[in-house]
Amino acid sequence: MMEEGGRGQQPREKMLLTGPQELSAVELIAVLLGSGVQGHTVHEAAQALLELVQGDLSVLSSIPPLGMTEVPGIGRAKALQLSAALELGRRRQMTAQPHDTFIRSSADVFNRFAIRLSDLGHEEFWLVMLRRSNAVMAEVMVSKGGLTGTVADPKLIFSKALAMRAAGIIAVHNHPSGNVRPSRSDRELTKNLQWAGKMLDCPLLDHLIVSRNRYFSFADEGEL
Repeated sequence: MMEEGGRGQQPREKMLLTGPQELSAVELIAVLLGSGVQGHTVHEAAQALLELVQGDLSVLSSIPPLGMTEVPGIGRAKALQLSAALELGRRRQMTAQPHDTFIRSSADVFNRFAIRLSDLGHEEFWLVMLRRSNAVMAEVMVSKGGLTGTVADPKLIFSKALAMRAAGIIAVHNHPSGNVRPSRSDRELTKNLQWAGKMLDCPLLDHLIVSRNRYFSFADEGEL
């Protein structure tokens, strides 16, 4: 038996009268969830979900749907609804952010990838291919992995770069843990890419490790 509860209807009525910008995060989640279940009002479920992530919506967007179902009152259907809404918001941010076609600094690279990668629960390795003017030719995902890592093959990376006749490349990958310090394998890969780039006259200009609101740049740290 589904249960709305008086508190569950209030956010929807408030949203109709004042618009979504006047609702709290709990109220917006309650609107997305729609209704509660037996023994749990929609407001209680929304509050519990927000408490789970300590009020951090960026953390909430990284929780997979099945993870949300651990909150009492949130089943698979509601978790999928909420996850889809959060993903739409993330994609909207990606399309709205200014994308300069030239790379002038590591911050420019981070700004292009922060929203795309920072909230993922898995690692992705991306390649930015540049012209001699540092204009961006293309951005391609090279590999996708799990929570602890992904495999990036230098042969595959440079086959893509040479096919595009790129003058230089920048490597970018994320650390879902939030720790942007490079691992031993990150450093080994960077050295291999640097060496191969010199041999192929397609230099590795930087390698960024990104997370939420911060990044590590091998070039900035003098390691390239």
